Amino acid sequence: MSTMRATHGHSQACCNIPPVVSSGYVPKGSYEQLGGMKTYVTGPEETTRGIVAVFDIFGYFEQTLQGADILATSDHHHKYKVFIPDWFNGSPCPPEWYPPDSVQKQKDLGEWFGEHMPQGPAAALPKYISDLEAANPSITSWGLIGYCWGGKVAEIVTSSEDNPFKIAAACHPAMVDPSGAEKIPVPYILLASGEDPAEDVKRFESNLKVPHHVEIFEDQVHGWMAARADLSNPRVQEEYSRGYKTVLEFFDKHWA
Repeated sequence: MSTMRATHGHSQACCNIPPVVSSGYVPKGSYEQLGGMKTYVTGPEETTRGIVAVFDIFGYFEQTLQGADILATSDHHHKYKVFIPDWFNGSPCPPEWYPPDSVQKQKDLGEWFGEHMPQGPAAALPKYISDLEAANPSITSWGLIGYCWGGKVAEIVTSSEDNPFKIAAACHPAMVDPSGAEKIPVPYILLASGEDPAEDVKRFESNLKVPHHVEIFEDQVHGWMAARADLSNPRVQEEYSRGYKTVLEFFDKHWA
């Protein structure tokens, strides 16, 4: 299933991904109020590395929460504490609006995207990191992972002058802008689906001037590492796991 675009605007022993739960996943973390937002928090207290995850337009789906738990627990060399803030304040995009096969759905989606531009969270992330550091003084270094809409947030914030992140990942990012890659100063991994615009992805890769990994998962749909992951499908489950393993290996190798 394709998304509607917003119209406004490797180390061998690095990680051991736990078995992926196809349905009824029970998250390992909890919700806290951080930086003025409800935030899902998972991972050990003693770590010095934090990851902020920016979800896709559907918010706190169990596939995304399971992904955060995988990031927090699967790397035997480095432990991460993962934070997923609720940028939508409890009002994510309703899944029933997809596919946008009626005039009303298209209208509703257009209005929703107009109220939730990725530039907003990108601009707010430096202050949010300051708030996280105040609440988690042991964490001295920050990474970022963004899914779909959140992948665009990752591109915008890491290419800005106020970028607070040491490393970043974009998973099936929306609205890939090859020109944004030229300004990114930190190691960057982009994992695209077979439904994402391959030409834009390849141009983005060619413009990156930092250590990077760009890969297209040809047989996966846009969103396979987050809300659109049909984890009851063995092939999707396999590539979901491989996607997280690839991110963790990249972080293990390039996070300075």
